[in-house]
Amino acid sequence: MADQCLFCRIASGEIPAKIVAEDATCIAIRDVNPQAPVHVLVIPRAHVASLNEVTSPALMADVLQMAREVAKQEGIAASGYRVVFNTNSDGGQSVIHLHAHVLGGRHMGWPPG
Repeated sequence: MADQCLFCRIASGEIPAKIVAEDATCIAIRDVNPQAPVHVLVIPRAHVASLNEVTSPALMADVLQMAREVAKQEGIAASGYRVVFNTNSDGGQSVIHLHAHVLGGRHMGWPPG
């Protein structure tokens, strides 16, 4: 599955994307269908299908740390932002590769969905 995964192909550079940040474990790209003025996806380079399959607390720490850094870089850290993990079909996950949505630049209503 990882060989055909869209996000694996983006992370490897095979498919171009608007890169916001990257390091050894993660890549952050602009969402192609933004739901807020700032909508960035933080994607681990290693293929993990969803939050249900995560076995490494360090991987989650890396994803969340990059989400925080993206929020600072995009100028939304002080005003506030949302980090969302959609898991499986009922949770709204459309690409089967773990990723965090960093959303901000406007007021976020509650409840979501």
